Amino acid sequence: MSAPSDPRGGPADERLIAGRYRPTARLGRGGMGTVWRAQDQLLGRQVAVKELHPDGGGPAMAALREARAVAQIKHPHVIVVHDVVEQDGRSYIVMELVEGGSLADRLRLRGPVDAAEAARMGIALLGALSTAHRQGVLHRDLKPANVLLEEGTGRVVLTDFGIAQLPGTTTISEEGAFVGSPEYTAPERMQGAAAGPESDLWSLGALLCAALSGESPFHRDSLGGVLHAVVTDEIRPPAAAAPLLPVVHGLLDRDPVRRLGAPEATELLKAYVATGSTPVTPRTYTPTERVAVTGPASRPKRARTALVAAAAVVVLAGAGAATAVLLSSDDSGQGGGNAQAATGGGTTATVTASSAASVRPGPAGATVTVTASEPAPAGTAPAGYRTVRDPDGFSLTVPAGFTRTTDDRRVFYVSPDGAFRLGIRLQNSVSGGPLGVMRLADANGSSTNPGYRDGKVVATTHQGHDAALWEFSWNGFSTAEGPRHTYDESWDESGKMYDVWVSAPIGRRDEAKRHFDTALDSFTPSA
Repeated sequence: MSAPSDPRGGPADERLIAGRYRPTARLGRGGMGTVWRAQDQLLGRQVAVKELHPDGGGPAMAALREARAVAQIKHPHVIVVHDVVEQDGRSYIVMELVEGGSLADRLRLRGPVDAAEAARMGIALLGALSTAHRQGVLHRDLKPANVLLEEGTGRVVLTDFGIAQLPGTTTISEEGAFVGSPEYTAPERMQGAAAGPESDLWSLGALLCAALSGESPFHRDSLGGVLHAVVTDEIRPPAAAAPLLPVVHGLLDRDPVRRLGAPEATELLKAYVATGSTPVTPRTYTPTERVAVTGPASRPKRARTALVAAAAVVVLAGAGAATAVLLSSDDSGQGGGNAQAATGGGTTATVTASSAASVRPGPAGATVTVTASEPAPAGTAPAGYRTVRDPDGFSLTVPAGFTRTTDDRRVFYVSPDGAFRLGIRLQNSVSGGPLGVMRLADANGSSTNPGYRDGKVVATTHQGHDAALWEFSWNGFSTAEGPRHTYDESWDESGKMYDVWVSAPIGRRDEAKRHFDTALDSFTPSA
């Protein structure tokens, strides 16, 4: 005789687990176990019972580990565990029953959510993860199927800590096999490196993309394709992620040290919910303690992950080792709003630095003078960088080895291979302010940057001053140069408009973020 069924789920079960819990419907099945709706006969309430598969790798230990992980986390957006029981060699975790399907169900049945709903979910999950991380618990399998959405209340609940890692424990895969969902797994875990809270935050970035578009940005037709997408391919968030792009880009930084932190991401998402736009990350951010898998522990402070960067210019070779010319249009096209004014025949430049900048062939442009800038006091720059007091009236921190060049309007710091181009321009404030200037530059993007695409301008602030951020991709000024990505931020301060930008090959965008982060955070106008 077949088991009775429940209209709300799969077949029911006539067992009475631990003399108390009677399954009434199967709610779902995963790699580690089957989840049942059950009636608690003792307390007269509905619960969820997770039955661990006997071949899941030590079911009793797994059940105890998962229950212990969740029991440590007291948070409204984390599933509540009521009990752990064993019967007939099987282990069961008894949890609160959340009436409603998972985010995966929501996406499959009704399609993607809007940006406001995705932001709300993100805030809830960041709160849950932050609480777990403070307890030394890493979830390690954050994906839409493990996020429940309660009917009626909209409550977001993080569940399934089945492969969570706790202080002093091994993972469920005792043989060292990979555990997790590849499309939502951070690259450092894919590569076998130590994982920390940052790995869960990467997973959240992928989950936000899935919530907004319907699938992970790393979805491919094969496991090999997924691995390549996560570890190597250019990261292209879906177009639907545009409203939350600063958060998504920050969470999907392949370098876990530079990855957006939970406090930053929460602040940005709350700003979006309140205002309908996502600002740049506040640069007053103080890194929180990182949690190692052996328990709470502090790590060296890191620089704030840059959600924005700046775009710069290309230095091109003229005749002779000490000759340089500037392309007629800088990467941003904006350069303060009138980059085309720099066009004209190239002229020989004078090199006054101790070593000339690396230069490459290209069309002639405005005169460039390569000069040495005054170093700031030692010990103020992070490793691999130097802080300079620029003769044009400001100081900032730039990568070691970058060479300063100028024309009559702008200052540039260029990497030895010419791949990274950092630019700065100072001018009097103009009508329309930074936002108006950037919108005009965006409108003219196709005329200043070949193959201009994916342009976006958002209003933001820089250290309390009105600012605007412009981001876009383009084809580069030559086939040899290849596709590039540009970040540009401009702001008004004390009657002046400051513009800082960086441009880099698309495949090296993560490095560009770090260079920009350091430069913009350290930028100080002279008194």
